[in-house]
Amino acid sequence: MSVPARVPRNLAILPFRGGRAVSEGLLTWTMLRGPTWIRLPPDVYVHRDGYRADDHRMWCEAVALRLPPGGVLAGRSAAWLFGGDVLTRDAPVTVLLPTAARLRPHPRLRLVRSPLPERDRTLVGGLPVTTPLRTAFDLGRQGSLAEALVAVDVLLRRRVVKLPVLRAYAADRPGWPGAPLLREVLALAEPLSESPMETRLRLLLLDAGLGPLTAQHEVRAGGRFVARVDLAWPALRLAVEYDGDHHRERAHFRRDVARLNALRAAGWLVLRFTADDVLRRPDATVALVRQALAERRATAANH
Repeated sequence: MSVPARVPRNLAILPFRGGRAVSEGLLTWTMLRGPTWIRLPPDVYVHRDGYRADDHRMWCEAVALRLPPGGVLAGRSAAWLFGGDVLTRDAPVTVLLPTAARLRPHPRLRLVRSPLPERDRTLVGGLPVTTPLRTAFDLGRQGSLAEALVAVDVLLRRRVVKLPVLRAYAADRPGWPGAPLLREVLALAEPLSESPMETRLRLLLLDAGLGPLTAQHEVRAGGRFVARVDLAWPALRLAVEYDGDHHRERAHFRRDVARLNALRAAGWLVLRFTADDVLRRPDATVALVRQALAERRATAANH
């Protein structure tokens, strides 16, 4: 991106405090009110070429400039900065503040107040955030069971937090708000879950009483690796998989065909489901898996 001469290069990409830029003689208030600059939170601006409404990193950078002492980025924003796929489009930036701290409300801001000892703070790319452990602890206590479990599974999958350590951390804080939900989440958490939708599919099946099942099971035939399946009942040679949009790509589709044929040759039945099956047709999805389980058990009993 070429930067016009009138735009200071150090202000051309990242958000900045308008008051400081004016006091340093880099810009004037009249310039900031012009079309070149986009106002974010109060007194925070970004160049129009660097503005993206759905750029969560940009919003985190902007909000961090306004944080009062003791404030940090937290919750889903912190998880996203750790590499977790936990955000919806236009998600607000979550900020955790000490009880007495103040921060002006903004539509792209979600404020949470909670104790935050120094050991629960860290930096990611220069931004103050809750540690991965505290982030997982907080997210596991919020929202629905599915939302909380998805967030914790994502952080476990990223390996920024370990399940035994998270369980110990939670056990030391039994009276915190949301602790009962967190205990349920920790009983169901699966570090091997490879995507949020895979977690939702697994929870759907467990809620329907179709467990226990194995996540990311390796199928072998004659000692040879055949495939790794998302969810499995190994004794019945039954697998359930979540198919995201990438499975519709031509190269991926061809690999899927060969893989499914190999699984079939090894005696496995594989049921494949999409987001619509999990989110919009859960009853039909459960019924299909239940029927397949019954048929496989009947077949096993007759041999």
